[in-house]
Amino acid sequence: MEKKIALITGASRGLGAGLAEALCDTHHIVAVARTTGALEELDDRIQSKGGSATLAPMDISKADAMAQLCRSIYDRWGSADIWAHCAIHAAPLSPADHIDSKDWDKSVSINVTASGTLIAFVAPLLSETGKALFFDDPHAGEKFFGAYGATKAAQIALATSWAAEKARSSTQVHVLAPRPMATATRARFFPGEDRTSLAAPFDEALRLLHVVGMRDQHGEDK
Repeated sequence: MEKKIALITGASRGLGAGLAEALCDTHHIVAVARTTGALEELDDRIQSKGGSATLAPMDISKADAMAQLCRSIYDRWGSADIWAHCAIHAAPLSPADHIDSKDWDKSVSINVTASGTLIAFVAPLLSETGKALFFDDPHAGEKFFGAYGATKAAQIALATSWAAEKARSSTQVHVLAPRPMATATRARFFPGEDRTSLAAPFDEALRLLHVVGMRDQHGEDK
């Protein structure tokens, strides 16, 4: 395959889907998400742009499934050129003393434990010039954001440590700060918000790829 390989976890909606569409002209997309229907819709959009994708409908908190996926990527392509980790569990807003135990467990499992597991699995896959992208959304310490804010902060702390460890390596780890986007997750957190000023996920994907040196200021491949 002439195209590079982009692994996107959390690819079915929001920024993950935006990145998949933004990269599909230069990369074959390995799209991971739990929702098969949304992945198929993404695949239709990618094909309409002349791109190609491998759909992987699976739960990132299942370590065995993630290990098999990474082994399959290695067996088929030998490496991955970029990993964009967009998967997140956005627990409902709640006072800290009323967080549902299932939401707490799921937040820790997906946002923290799975991220650490995936770093260990994906790191050997990244090519010599590979990139790993993480996306901050700082709400730690804000009222009602206890489950989401704490576990997202833990994920980003882990990614920041990895970035520091790779500072002198050809493999690049980036922790990026997306602008507020018109996503379903944000709509749940901020119902009734005026969404006209929010960034579209695809446009924000292009901007972030420019930040990491993969697109010029016009969105063209570099």
